[in-house]
Amino acid sequence: MPEEKQNALLKFLVGVLLLAPACRAFAQQDRDVLTHAADVISLSAERASASLKVSVTGIVTAADSALKGRFFVQDFTGGVFVDNVGGPRPEPGDLVAITGITHAGAYAPIITAPEVKKLGTAPLPAAKRVPIERLMSGAEDSQRVEVAGLVRAARMEESRLIVDLVSGGYRFRAYAPSSAAKDPQSLVAAQVRVRGTAAEAHNALLRQLIAVDLYVPGPADFVIEKPEPADPFEQPVVPLNGLAQYRRENSLIERVHVKGAVTLQRTGQMVFLQDVTGGLQVKSTQLGRFNLGDIVEAVGFPSFEGFLPVLEDAVLRAAQEPGLAVKAKPASIEELQNGLHHADFVSLQGKLIDRTIREARSGKNEPRSAKTTLVLQTENVIFTAEAEGPEGRAELGSIPIGSTLKVSGICLKDIGREGAMTALRVLIGSPRDVLVLRKPSWLTPQRLLAGLGILSVILLVIVSWTIMVSRKNSILKFLIQEREKAQVELQRAHDFLEERVIERTAQLKTQITARKESEVQSKAVLAERTRLAQELHDTLEQSLTGIALQMETSAKLFNKNPNGANHHLELAMNLMSQSQVEVRRSIWDLRCRALEQFDLPGALRLSSRQIIDGTRIHVQVAAKGRVRPLPEIVEDNLLRIGQEALTNIIKHSEATLAKIDLDYGPQAIVLRIEDNGKGFNPEEHLGPHEGHFGLLGVSERTKRLGGQVSLTSAPGEGTIVCVEIPLEPGQNLIPLGGTSVQPASEPQERSVLS
Repeated sequence: MPEEKQNALLKFLVGVLLLAPACRAFAQQDRDVLTHAADVISLSAERASASLKVSVTGIVTAADSALKGRFFVQDFTGGVFVDNVGGPRPEPGDLVAITGITHAGAYAPIITAPEVKKLGTAPLPAAKRVPIERLMSGAEDSQRVEVAGLVRAARMEESRLIVDLVSGGYRFRAYAPSSAAKDPQSLVAAQVRVRGTAAEAHNALLRQLIAVDLYVPGPADFVIEKPEPADPFEQPVVPLNGLAQYRRENSLIERVHVKGAVTLQRTGQMVFLQDVTGGLQVKSTQLGRFNLGDIVEAVGFPSFEGFLPVLEDAVLRAAQEPGLAVKAKPASIEELQNGLHHADFVSLQGKLIDRTIREARSGKNEPRSAKTTLVLQTENVIFTAEAEGPEGRAELGSIPIGSTLKVSGICLKDIGREGAMTALRVLIGSPRDVLVLRKPSWLTPQRLLAGLGILSVILLVIVSWTIMVSRKNSILKFLIQEREKAQVELQRAHDFLEERVIERTAQLKTQITARKESEVQSKAVLAERTRLAQELHDTLEQSLTGIALQMETSAKLFNKNPNGANHHLELAMNLMSQSQVEVRRSIWDLRCRALEQFDLPGALRLSSRQIIDGTRIHVQVAAKGRVRPLPEIVEDNLLRIGQEALTNIIKHSEATLAKIDLDYGPQAIVLRIEDNGKGFNPEEHLGPHEGHFGLLGVSERTKRLGGQVSLTSAPGEGTIVCVEIPLEPGQNLIPLGGTSVQPASEPQERSVLS
C-alpha cells in the first residue's frame, strides 16, 4: 500500500477513535436524538421537516467564506450540511459537537438552529473515490469525495481559486484556497485530482439538482497530475473548417490553436472568426474588445454544440498582422440546407413578417440591453435576424412590416443528427447590416381589412343613429301631446286653487285679527294680575308683618310695662292706617304721592324704623352721590324692594345689623342691602320657596325697570342684595306733585342711624 494512503488511513482511524466515545455518550443520554450524520441526511423531506433533535460530533470538512458561517461536518457514518448562517465560521479540521434540529433543506436534509462547540482538531476524513456519474447524480451531497478531471478554466476571485473541470463529458466547478496555484492560467488543460466536499446547486422551489460544486479545503487536496505539455500558442494553426475534420492528433483534452479575422464579437461571451476555409464560433469569457477585421489567435478546447463544431474556454490574443476588410458572402437557402456557411459572415434576403424588441441581460453582472429580433421569410424558409444593443433599437423598430430586407451577419444553424437544417438565425453586429430593398405597398391586405372594418363600423353607426332618431321623434311627439293635455289640466287646477287661496286668505286675516286681540287682552290681564300680586305682597304683607311684630311686642310688655305696650299699639295702629292707604292706592292705582315732597332715603329710613321697632336689629341707612328725585315708578319699586329685603332680614336672617345704601350715579342708581345674619344657599331659593315670594318679587320688579339684581349669600356669612336700575338721559329733572324739582348742585351724602 502506498505511504500516502497509509497515512490517510491512519488519520481516519485516529479520528474515529476520538469520535467514538463522544458518540456513545450522546447516544446514552437520549435515544430519540439523532447522533450520526448519516441518520440526518438519510431522512425523507417530510421526516426532516419535523424538526427532530440532533446531536452530532464530527470534523468540519468545508467552511468556505462564501457560505457565510455555514459549513459541512462529517463523522464516521457520513457528512451533512449545517445551516449556521451568521454564526462563527469554523475551520476545516475542527472537531466540533453540534446540537440542533433537522430541516428538509433545499435539496437534501440539513441541520439547522445549531449550537456549535469546538472540542479540538483532527485529521480530515479520507476522501472517497467516486465515479463522475455518481458525483453528478447528487447522491454524494455533503460527502468528502475524490475525483479526477481536466481543467478547462481557472480564475482568482477574492481569496479563493475557482476552477472549472471536465470529466467524462460532465462539467463541474471546484473552489480551492488561493494558495493552491500561483498562476490560475497555468492550470488550464492540466489533468488534476481534487479532494473536497460535494455541494449541489439546486432549484429551491422544486428541490431539483442543477449543478455540482466541490469545496476543496486545502492546497494538499488539489493535486496536479499532468500539466499542459507545451504552450498551445506555439502549436501549429489549425484551419477553422478543420476543427471537426479527421486529424491523427485529434484530442478533446488538448487545446488547439486557430487564427482568423473577427466578424462579430459579443464581449464576455463569444467571438466569430473567419479564414479562407470558413468560419468558427469561439466561446471566451475575456472582456477585451476587437474591431471588425482584426486578426486574432485563439487557443481552446474543441467541442460540439448542436452537432456543429465550436471552440470552448478559449484564450484570445491579437496577432501581429494587419486587419482585413471583411465582406459578407451572398448565400442561398439551398447552400444553407446542404450544411454550408455555418458561423460564416453571409448576407440573406427576406421579407419582414414580424418583429420583437425585449430587454435582455447577456451576463449576470452585465447591464440590461435591448434585443431586437426580425422575423424574415425567404422562399419556404423562415429565419430570424438578431441584434443586441440600444443603438439599433429605434432604427430596426421603424422598418415597416412587409418590407424586403437584405441582412448581413453571422449564420448560425441548428441541425439534426442526419445533418438536415432545422432552424436558422443571423446575428447582426450593427444596424447598418440591415438594408431595406423595398418597402411594402400602401394597400396591404391588413390595411384593406382595416379600411373595410372602419367603413362597416361607420355604416353601422349611421343606421343605428337613424333608427334611434326615428324612435326619439315618435316618443317626443307622444310626450308633447301628453304635455299639452297636462298643461290644460294644470291651468284648470291653477284657477281653482287661486279662488280657494283668495277665500282662505280672507278667513285667515279674520282669524289672525281675532287671535291678536285675544293675545293682547290675555297679556294685559296677566300683567295686571302680576302687578296686583306684587303690590299686595310688597304693601299689605309687609304692613301685616309689622303689625304682627308690634302686637307681639305689645302683648309681651302689657303686664310689665303698660306704657311701652301702648306705644307699640299706637305703632300697630299707624301701620294699620298706612296699610289702608296703600291698599286704596294699589286698588285705584293712585299716581300721586303720600307726601308732596317724596324723599326716597327718608322713606326707607321711616319704613325701616317702623318695621324693626321692637326687634334687636340695628339698621343703618346711607345715601351718597347727587341725591335727586327720580321717576315715580323707580322710587316706588326701590322702596318696595327695600321693605321686602328688610322684612326678609327680620323673618329669616336672625341678624343684629342691617345696612341700606343708596348710590345715586349719573347713569344708574344702586340699592344695596346687607345683613350679618345666618345666610343661606341662593341656589336653593331661586323660585318661590315654601309659599314665600319675596326674592321672586324683587327680581320681577328689577327686570320690569330694566335693571339687574345680584344676590350674594352663604351659610353663616350673611346676605347682600344689590339692585342696579339704569337711568335714561333727561331723568335728572322729574315732575313731582305737579312741580319741577331742581337737582342739588353738589353731591350730598346722608346717613340715618336707627
